[in-house]
Amino acid sequence: MFYQFSAYGFLKNLRFFDPFIILIFRSYGLSYLQIGFLYSIRDVATNILEIPTGLLADSFGRKKAMIGAFASYIVSFVILYFFKQFWVLALAMVLFASGEAFRSGTHKALILEYLKINSISDLKVAYYGMTRSASQMGSAFNALIAAGLVFYTGNYRIMFLAAALPYALDLVNLASYPAELDGKIFPESKKAVGDRVKETLAVFWGVFRNEKQLRSLLNSASYSGVFKISKDYLQPVLAAWVLSATIFPGLEATRREAVIIGLVYFAIYLMTSFASRRAYTISNRFSSLIKAVNITYLAGIGLLLAAGILTYLELETLAVLCFLGMFLINNIRRPINVGVISDRISSRVMASGLSAESQLTTIFTALFAPVLGYLVDRFGLGNGLSMLGMVMFLIFIPVRILDDDPEGDSK
Repeated sequence: MFYQFSAYGFLKNLRFFDPFIILIFRSYGLSYLQIGFLYSIRDVATNILEIPTGLLADSFGRKKAMIGAFASYIVSFVILYFFKQFWVLALAMVLFASGEAFRSGTHKALILEYLKINSISDLKVAYYGMTRSASQMGSAFNALIAAGLVFYTGNYRIMFLAAALPYALDLVNLASYPAELDGKIFPESKKAVGDRVKETLAVFWGVFRNEKQLRSLLNSASYSGVFKISKDYLQPVLAAWVLSATIFPGLEATRREAVIIGLVYFAIYLMTSFASRRAYTISNRFSSLIKAVNITYLAGIGLLLAAGILTYLELETLAVLCFLGMFLINNIRRPINVGVISDRISSRVMASGLSAESQLTTIFTALFAPVLGYLVDRFGLGNGLSMLGMVMFLIFIPVRILDDDPEGDSK
């Protein structure tokens, strides 16, 4: 099963449209505001659907849930390829969200069930780590393969249809998994769905009643949410850079963009992978995790502000470097944030606390994606990015983690 698990990880990360998603939607005639709303619809739908889809996976089997997830992905890709109307694209985003919700955590459960059946659960860290390496390889090569496809076809839109192929192969791969990996199936009732919703709301309310826990979660969620919506704006910055540069002058504009964007994203994936592995070493350079999390927050939004100003000044090369810094900081911040959160939330409810952080991240994404889209439409790409950066400096004031916050709440 190792090779099947690894193939799953490699194929699922071949989302060829990812490095070009904003450029594709812009070619459809969508405004940045409409693109922002599509991002919001996708993330909110994913969060809402996670509870019922998790119950369905337990009720009908994890393997069936994964097959359903990939079928939903493929239908969404086909719709995104054939249609350009906003409301049809919104439906495709809901289908994509359904795939994300069904897939979330389910495949990891399949791997753990396989290890349990074969009495090798003690190898779970090494085994899961080796299968994840295939996923990381898929991410690294995704941008290069996508760039090659655009270079060959001269068409960004084909990325949606092209992504359906590896996902169809992954669906076949999942269908070949043995039925025993479904584990024990637990039929769920409407009452179970209601209980799960009540449990989620109770955790959320509990976090809001503890100021120190709330601040640590808001610090993480606000940064993650804004990074998530702003990172793809690297694409139009790169497109503007290609137009102003004299790189590959003999190539048609779309093909030039594809080559540059593919190479830049390939470099980003490699460097962020390295940054993730070095997060512990970097955090040790600070006197405390609190300082590390606050300084990286300010550095990240400072780079967002700088990227906007440099884009406005038509210094796209420097703006691209700022985006690269944002990607690196985001990968460094994540393990540091988890460390800070674990110091403030009891280990007994850590999973629920991280779930609350995920919900808060979705709220920030849903709120700020249309806001950034509107700012870019109204004031231009550079001004929109820099204005969001200034807003984030203001948000930092209430979400800053204080040095006098005790770190012993996890006992």
